[in-house]
Amino acid sequence: MIDKTTLWIVIFALGIGSFLLRFAFLGFVGDRPLPAWLVRHLRYTAVAILPALVAPLVVYSGENGGIDPARVAAAVVTLGVGIWTRNVFAAIAAGAFTLLGLVYGLG
Repeated sequence: MIDKTTLWIVIFALGIGSFLLRFAFLGFVGDRPLPAWLVRHLRYTAVAILPALVAPLVVYSGENGGIDPARVAAAVVTLGVGIWTRNVFAAIAAGAFTLLGLVYGLG
């Protein structure tokens, strides 16, 4: 168990780190134009964040850190619908319904 002082120090440090990362772009760069190569790379940031958040939940989701077939199926359906429709909301909805249907027997 972590004591409260350590917890608050970690929270405060992470908050300062998060602020400094944002300030590096907003404060230092400000209204100056960014190079074209940097803008091109920054466009992929949002696309990379969702898979980075979801992948551990798919791979280490079963008992004792194993693979849960329902989550893997939902991830595959989400990817397939996303590629097929090019619609983020349709992909998320398809994956959610697949997961709910396989876990709770709905549908």
